Amino acid sequence: MIEAEHTVSIASAIENVWEYVKDIENWASLIPGSQSCEKINSDDSRWTVKVGTGGLVRKVTVLVHVEQWDAPSQVRFSYRLQGDPVVGSGSYSASRISARETEISLKIRVEGSGPMSRLWEAMSTPLLPQLAKSFSGRLKAEIEKAASAPESQAAAPGGSGNRLAAFRKRLLNWWRTIFGFGHAEN
Repeated sequence: MIEAEHTVSIASAIENVWEYVKDIENWASLIPGSQSCEKINSDDSRWTVKVGTGGLVRKVTVLVHVEQWDAPSQVRFSYRLQGDPVVGSGSYSASRISARETEISLKIRVEGSGPMSRLWEAMSTPLLPQLAKSFSGRLKAEIEKAASAPESQAAAPGGSGNRLAAFRKRLLNWWRTIFGFGHAEN
């Protein structure tokens, strides 16, 4: 059995982090080598991932089951490779550092069985810490990019924030004109 853990701070509120994390398809897209994710139901999904090192690369199907969704701070999951004697589990935990910063920790475990277990574990030993670090880094980048996009759009001249304010003002003026509430704003 092999385990890896990686912790990272994200410059975003824990609620914003959860908005991204609660969608399992977002998780699948962050896995290095991810090819596709088929959502079976709210707790089960099938991922196709290209894995390997050097010249030994192949596609595997990973059946992922989420055992616990505990918003906004905890996710526990298990998985198994379809057609291969490999199972695993993991967890995601988040804690509020401040109103605009969240620390997340990802733990993952891989366990091979049968005659190929030593090969799977030997291949996984150097890759698992890299996977945990890569996943956490990509999660951080995606959430911080999403958090900064609305702010930059709202701040930009002619950005959606200014257009929205102008639209609200026109709507309020229209409402006041039709229903006779107060004076229209200029």
